[in-house]
Amino acid sequence: MDSTLHIDQELQQTQRLSPQQVQFVRMLEMNTPEIEDEVRRQLDENPALEAAETFHDTTADDADGKRFNESAEQLQRADYRSDEDAPSYPRAYESASAQADIPVAADGPTLLESLRTQIGELDLDGATRQVALYIAGNIEANGYLSRSLSDIADDIAFITGIDVPRSMLHAAFDAVRSLDPPGVGAVDLRDCLLLQLRRREPKTLTTRIAIEIVDKYFDLFTKLHFDRIQSRLELQDDTEFRRAIALIRSLDPKPGHGAESESASDRLRHITPDFAVECDDNGRCTVTALNRLPQLQIESSFDINSDTPGRNPAQREALAFIRLRRDEAESFIAMLRRRGETLMAVMNAIVRLQPDFFRTGREADIRPMILRDIAAVTGLELSVISRAMAGKYVATESGVYPLRMFLNERPKDDTDASSHAIADALRSLIAEEDPRAPLSDQALTEAMNAKGFDLARRTVAKYRERLGLPVARLRKKT
Repeated sequence: MDSTLHIDQELQQTQRLSPQQVQFVRMLEMNTPEIEDEVRRQLDENPALEAAETFHDTTADDADGKRFNESAEQLQRADYRSDEDAPSYPRAYESASAQADIPVAADGPTLLESLRTQIGELDLDGATRQVALYIAGNIEANGYLSRSLSDIADDIAFITGIDVPRSMLHAAFDAVRSLDPPGVGAVDLRDCLLLQLRRREPKTLTTRIAIEIVDKYFDLFTKLHFDRIQSRLELQDDTEFRRAIALIRSLDPKPGHGAESESASDRLRHITPDFAVECDDNGRCTVTALNRLPQLQIESSFDINSDTPGRNPAQREALAFIRLRRDEAESFIAMLRRRGETLMAVMNAIVRLQPDFFRTGREADIRPMILRDIAAVTGLELSVISRAMAGKYVATESGVYPLRMFLNERPKDDTDASSHAIADALRSLIAEEDPRAPLSDQALTEAMNAKGFDLARRTVAKYRERLGLPVARLRKKT
């Protein structure tokens, strides 16, 4: 077989980001707590970087982009005779670093710790106890066991080299399912409800009917076909049947959440707004960046002329270190400033494009807006705007909202109605309907058209599902 050499010439256009661009993109996606942590990390790692004594806690722009030097708190205090007369800002306006001194409740036992303690108190042999502990380690935070017993047995065999007998595996599984809270170790919702019902004492008629409903007619129960269930149970008296339905509804569908399955830091986790928007009586809105970033500068010992070549290798190495660290510090300061300017430009553009919402606080007043609308105001690339909005929140007088909430397209090109206005109108219609005769999707479509929303039935159904509202049959209440 002949072998030949070929030289091919090919022209390709590629774009590669520099390390500085990659770092800026990463910083742009950070929210307030994350960027504060990043600044602290840079201050710890880079000796050429230091924090000035003065802080620029907040920077404020009005909707026209004019910069105020005073913080929002200083502007507010200026309206009062003394600090005692001025109201304090709500907790939602404070950054994570400002709340670092809040006392945290001591952690309680997690779900896994509770299960391990209970397994240690069971009368099990050593091997079965170890298998039960391994099964407990696979239980999710909601209390369910999503993995199959065969997969768990394979894991044990792979890790320990021991094949667990099937009888031992099921004995350990039954032991875990007997623990508290009732329902833990269930494989699905039906199994979870049955575990709770079968452990209820005493076994009354109501409990036995509830067990039979969940065991044999669970599909009909989830679809609210109560008449068909009662007919198949051949119950003449409605009283016990209704009690059984009420008992099933009172059970915990996620038993793991009833235990201390989260640490104190998880329980106290909250959203830290990145911006605050305040509007005065004249409708003029002010945007404030809610961060507590120090004013960064180059440390004085690194602010020297390091371009002069050293006389010996030690001096050259020292000057190279100074030059490297100083350049990194200057680059970080520039990227931090650019990040702040980009975020403020995006937030100001949102306020300009959504003035009605920030003045009234009603989601129905949010106008259709897409990334291109913000790009037209700011001149920024769509990818930059998308990253700037990711994970960011704004605090207003009516609440805290994610920036991406303001992105919504027009359902139809020939309408100015936003998806928020449609959802609000649809939610109101369903809230005001007769629960004994709820509106069908076709009836909702006709009612929405009467309100001025020209929508198809499938569009109304899509918005209803997005709101988490079931169909008319499942909304019916007797």
